[in-house]
Amino acid sequence: MEPAPIQAAGIVGSLINFVVSLLIGGLGIYVGAKVLTGVEDFSKAVVTALVGAIAWAIFGWIPIVGFLLALVAYLAVVNYQYPGGWVNAVGIALVAWLASLVVLLVLGALGVVAFDALGVPGV
Repeated sequence: MEPAPIQAAGIVGSLINFVVSLLIGGLGIYVGAKVLTGVEDFSKAVVTALVGAIAWAIFGWIPIVGFLLALVAYLAVVNYQYPGGWVNAVGIALVAWLASLVVLLVLGALGVVAFDALGVPGV
């Protein structure tokens, strides 16, 4: 009996999905940060995506006000990581959303559709 490879494949597949989704989200934040602040640090963008996703997970489930709390928490993470204040944080988030959406559309056109953009709300 060999059910373990099936379970391992599920775990490995989930891990791959998590990592690729995190990298897509990090890429979006990297593009937004580079455009608006000139900061070119991909590892910082990936960390921002991860912490932003955690903040989103903590607050996003709350009924009625959860979306707003999660959005403010996400923007606070971006604001903390990059210079320029809240206006730049909103701009970085918008560019990250757009850049991540473009990457996901390209992946979809190539037939790779199983990914999200972890750390970028709404994508």
